[in-house]
Amino acid sequence: MKLSKITFKKFLPLVALALGTGSCQLEEEVYSSIFVESFYKTASDSEKGLLSVYDALGGLYGGPAATMVPDFSADQIYPRGVVGRNSLTLFTVEPTYTVQKSAGRTNESPQQLWISSYNGIERANWIITKVPDATMDETRKKQILGEAYFLRAFYFWTLTKNFGDVVVKTKPSVTETEAYAPKSAAADVYKQIYSDLDEAGQAGLVSYPANEKGRPSKEAVDALYAKAALYNQDWAKALEKAEAVIKSGKYGLMPNVMDVFSYLKEDEARQENIWAYEADPITPGNGHQLTSLAGPVGSAGVEYAKTSYGSMFAYMSFFNSFDPKDKRRQLLDTTFIDKSGKWVPQKSITPITTDAVLIKKYQDPVSSTGLIPNIPILRMADIYLIAAEAEARLNGPSAKAYEYINAVRTRAGLADLAKGLTKDAFVDAVIQERSWELFAEGDRWYDLTRTDKFLNVVPKAVNSVYPSRPAQAKNKFFPIPQDEINANPQLEQNPAWR
Repeated sequence: MKLSKITFKKFLPLVALALGTGSCQLEEEVYSSIFVESFYKTASDSEKGLLSVYDALGGLYGGPAATMVPDFSADQIYPRGVVGRNSLTLFTVEPTYTVQKSAGRTNESPQQLWISSYNGIERANWIITKVPDATMDETRKKQILGEAYFLRAFYFWTLTKNFGDVVVKTKPSVTETEAYAPKSAAADVYKQIYSDLDEAGQAGLVSYPANEKGRPSKEAVDALYAKAALYNQDWAKALEKAEAVIKSGKYGLMPNVMDVFSYLKEDEARQENIWAYEADPITPGNGHQLTSLAGPVGSAGVEYAKTSYGSMFAYMSFFNSFDPKDKRRQLLDTTFIDKSGKWVPQKSITPITTDAVLIKKYQDPVSSTGLIPNIPILRMADIYLIAAEAEARLNGPSAKAYEYINAVRTRAGLADLAKGLTKDAFVDAVIQERSWELFAEGDRWYDLTRTDKFLNVVPKAVNSVYPSRPAQAKNKFFPIPQDEINANPQLEQNPAWR
């Protein structure tokens, strides 16, 4: 999906940040970009340019930094205790730190979140600037711009939920001076996210099921708006947008929660998966590593993948937190089928701990490349829980708030939430429900940081591999990578990390 003809004689600072280049290149002479001179003039140019904006998702979900960086930091999922990967779990990440690179990516490093997001933003900026003058069908042109605005909003949201105050850049970098920019306050980042989503909402994006796989539907715009507003503690906006998705009738919960993640139910699951990272196993398409990482060592395709490595597990304490009647607990397991077809306990072969719990959300035993079709980013169960929390924060635990959370609990096979809860108790119940529903989807860490619960919750998530996890207040946000600060003289490190 990459545009092979897009080149620079010398990378400008924010473009260099987006593409992961070092500051050593800043001594060369600056030349104009081929973007400006000969691209975005036709429909074909515009479509290819838009694919390059989507391509930045590969850096987020292919590694997959967007799921593993937050998940390894929270209280549900832990990695095999290898140097580098365990820095997230042990909170030893520093501004100068990166993990080993693979195919030009820094995999589970917060640095990859920064690089890929600014990569996507820069490419979206070119679309938004140049495509209005392209010669092409006006309806499709409007949709392309809407998709670019949506993706730019998503990348800005990824940045601010991980780093707090970040650079807001809405114009492409043509000169070196334009590439330098200081950080904006998180409140201003959210203003830009709202503005971009407003533009996307007016762009004529089609609704499910007519939208093409991997592209945002009209309802996906509202879904991202609802979640961004929730993180921004804008409860009224979060409720408004979540209810718009619910009332549209275009999406709903699958009857069986197991089917949401079944490789056999890819297309059917899109009734719940509002927007997903579509992993294409056909080179040079997008891929991801979750299937091979989540499976036990050497599963040999019986349940998980043709090859898996035993690199990520769930804490036993998290497994035990489920009601035994909760159907979602079936997406975790303490046993698996070995090569001979026998059920064996995970503890019999795991190299890291006897109480490992396997994650079954990312299984695909038939794929020769170890990929599943998609990784959910926005799904309907999340929207119901956003609506429940936002309604409760605005109006207390009303009948409507109970209705929304119970929709998720009913599908899980649980009784309705107990009536008569206080506002705080109800919100806590929603946060807990989110933990059970959305585990291993890169969501839990942000629920803990946006509610300031992480300092109390995370240190309790320990085991024999990680007996101590000393989270500090500064860990609410990740440090800005030092390479990026070196490349942009106007960029300052987060105060807690100076």
